Amino acid sequence: MRRDAEPYQCRSGRVDPVTGRGRPALYDAVLLDRDGTLIEDVPYNGDPDKVRPVPGARAALDRLRAAGLRLGVVTNQSGLARGLFSTAQLRAVNARVEELLGPFDTWQYCPHDERAGCGCRKPAPGMVHAAARALGTTADRCVLVGDIDADQAAAAAAGAAAILVPTPTTRAAEVAAAGHVAADLPAAVDLILRRAALVAGPPPRRTGTVLVVRSDSAGDVLVTGPAIRAVAGYAGRVVLLCGPRGRDAAALLPGVDEIIEWPLPWIDGAPAPVDPQDIDRLTTRLRAVRADEAVVFTSFHQSPLPLALLLRMAGVPRVSAISDDYPGSLLDVRHRVPDGLPEPERALSLAVAAGFALPDGDDLRLRVRTDRLPATPAGLGGPGYLVLHPGSAVPSRAVPPELAARIVRVLTAAGHRVAVTGGPDEAALTARVAGATGIDLGGRTGLADLAGVLAGAGALVVGNTGPAHLAAALGVPVVSLFAPTVRYGQWGPYRVPTVRLGDAAAPCRDTRATVCPVPGHPCLAAVEPGRVLDAVRLLGVPADAPPGSASADSSPAGSPPGGVAALTVWWGRGR
Repeated sequence: MRRDAEPYQCRSGRVDPVTGRGRPALYDAVLLDRDGTLIEDVPYNGDPDKVRPVPGARAALDRLRAAGLRLGVVTNQSGLARGLFSTAQLRAVNARVEELLGPFDTWQYCPHDERAGCGCRKPAPGMVHAAARALGTTADRCVLVGDIDADQAAAAAAGAAAILVPTPTTRAAEVAAAGHVAADLPAAVDLILRRAALVAGPPPRRTGTVLVVRSDSAGDVLVTGPAIRAVAGYAGRVVLLCGPRGRDAAALLPGVDEIIEWPLPWIDGAPAPVDPQDIDRLTTRLRAVRADEAVVFTSFHQSPLPLALLLRMAGVPRVSAISDDYPGSLLDVRHRVPDGLPEPERALSLAVAAGFALPDGDDLRLRVRTDRLPATPAGLGGPGYLVLHPGSAVPSRAVPPELAARIVRVLTAAGHRVAVTGGPDEAALTARVAGATGIDLGGRTGLADLAGVLAGAGALVVGNTGPAHLAAALGVPVVSLFAPTVRYGQWGPYRVPTVRLGDAAAPCRDTRATVCPVPGHPCLAAVEPGRVLDAVRLLGVPADAPPGSASADSSPAGSPPGGVAALTVWWGRGR
C-alpha cells in the first residue's frame, strides 16, 4: 500500500480464493424487513400457520447465503405493545419464517408503538445499528430491503444502503423517494449481487505511472475518491487531470501524487470555444506525464472519447473508460455499467475493470486527507455544532434563502449552534441566512476551510451539492434537501447517516436542469423547518442548550412535535 494512503480497517472478513488475501466487499450483510418483504403482510400476525413467503424468497435468500453475505431481519412489531399477540407468538411466527426460508443470523424487532418515541422503531436507525453489531460489521456495510419508506429512512439514518420492493400498499411518493427500487425480492437480490460483482475483480496488477481523469466539479472529484485509491494502491505514481472547479477537491484526495488543472471544453458546463492551440498544449502536457496508462472517469452523461483521442496522440499505450458509444481503437478497456449506480461505485467498477482494486482493508467510503485541513474558525466553540450550507454552483439544487433562514431560526431556538457557510462570492447570502442567531462564516469557507469546519460538525444541512459529499468523506451526517433534478440513488450522500427531505416527485424530477424549471422551487420550498429539526434529532445530534422560545414556524401546522415518534407518524409508516 502507498505510504501516504490513510489506514483502513477491513470489516468484510472475506478472503480472495486466488490470492488468499482479504478483499474489501461492497457489503457484509443484507437486512430485510419481515412483513411485506419476506412474507405476505398479515396485519399483527401471531399465528405461524398464516406465514406465507413471498414468491421466490427462499431461492433468493439462498443466493445471498451462497455469496457469503450474512442475513438479518429488522421488523417493527407494535402488535406487542397493543396486546394483539404475545412474545411467545412472535417467536413462533419467526421460527416458522426460518423453517420456510432458512436461517437468519440475527433477528431484531421493535416491540413499541409509534407513541413510545423509542430509538428502535423504524424510521429510527436503532435496529439497523443493532443488527450490524450482531453481525460483526457496521451499518454502512449493510443494505436493507423493505417495502415502505420507514425501511428506507431507517437505513439512510444509519448510513446503510436501501432497496425498496413495492407492494400494492406502497405509496407512489415512497417509490419516488427511494434511491433504488426492485420489482420483487429476487430482483432486489439480483441488484445487490450485480453491484457487488462490479466492484470485485481478479487479483490486481502492479503498474507504473497512471493518469487518472475527473474533469468536473468538486463533488464529482470527491465521489471518484475510492476509485482513485484503487488505482493508487497498485500504481507507482498517480497523476490526476481535473478542471478548475475540481482542483481544490483533488488536493484533498488520498493517493494523488500530482495534479494537472486544465479545463476541457467538452466537459465544462460553461465552456470556452475550442482553441486548437490550447488542445496542442494539453496534448504536449499529457505526453510529458509519460503515463503507462490512463483511466478516464466521467459522469453517466459525459463522453470520454475526445480525451481518449488526445491521450492516443500523446502516446498513452493503454486507456480505460466507460463508454456507451463505439470507441473504435480509442479504448483498450471499454467498460459498461447499468443505469442508476451510486457514482462512487460506478467509478470504482471502472478501476476494477482496468485491473485495479481497493487495497486490503479499504472500506469503500469517501475520504479526504485530514492532515491538510485548516483549523476550525474561532467563535464556533467545541465540536457538535450544525452547519447549514445554503448555496450551490447549480442554482436548481440550492436551498431557497428564505427557507434556509427559517431553518436557522428553528434550529437555534431548539438550542443548536448553527454555522452558515459559503464561498467568497456568497457573503451576502450567508449573512441573510444566518440572521441574528446563526454564526456567519460566509466568504471565509473555500473547500478546504469548509472541510475544517465540517470536521467538528454534528451534522450538515445542505442541498445536493459538493459539500454533501465532503461531509460524507468526513463521516459527518447529512440532512439532504435533495432537489430531484438528478437521481438520489446516484448522487445522494454515500455511506454516511442521512435524512432526505424534499418533494421527490416534483415536476423537475430527472430533468438535470441547472436552473429550476418550476416557479417557486417547490421541491424544496415546501419543506417545513420543523422537519429539519426532527431530522437532526433522528440522526442523534444533541442540542447544546435548553430550547428557547420556539419560533412560529418550528412546529408546522399538521405536524406533531419533534422527535422519533413524530417522524414515524408523518414521514415513515410502520407496523
